[in-house]
Amino acid sequence: MEYLIVGLGNIGAEYASTRHNIGFMVLDAFAKAFNTIFLPTRYGDVAEVSWKGRKLVLLKPSTYMNLSGKAVRYHLQHRSVPTENLLVISDDLNLPFGKIRMRERGSAGGHNGLQNIADLLGTEDWARVRVGIGNDFSRGAQIGFVLGNLSESEIATVREVSERIEEGIKILVTQGPERAMNYLNTAPKKEETSQKDEKSSI
Repeated sequence: MEYLIVGLGNIGAEYASTRHNIGFMVLDAFAKAFNTIFLPTRYGDVAEVSWKGRKLVLLKPSTYMNLSGKAVRYHLQHRSVPTENLLVISDDLNLPFGKIRMRERGSAGGHNGLQNIADLLGTEDWARVRVGIGNDFSRGAQIGFVLGNLSESEIATVREVSERIEEGIKILVTQGPERAMNYLNTAPKKEETSQKDEKSSI
């Protein structure tokens, strides 16, 4: 079975560490965990991962954020992947920084990349994982905020978020969306975090 896992962002070094590129960052971490690399293809960079008999195609669109649907539609059609096997990862202004929220379907919530995907696919019935970037900006400064660079501490948080989403994706493709949502939409317990810290210090 094949899945298309899409991380949204903008291509170019100037955007690499910006809040709007969290989707790219999550996929970069995922590919690194599986010791695979992205290769340029039509409309984006692609890496492939195998997990328990499932093929996961990781896609970072090269169309820029507002035209993400062009890349998603092409790769779904080119690989004959049904929309129920599509997962899109994006940033979200409406969630606190680092908060993860997964849904099986839903509106774009003002996100231009998600809206373009919905418009070109003609449906909103596909899974999405949103990563909160907060909304700590003054009126009229939204563009500058989302295209602003993350701090070192925020990048560290994104690494933790990426690890959790990686586990959520594994659950999604083996146990289904409901189990994945239960996992990703529940804040990690402090005890689990402390145990993980203890293990890493041994």
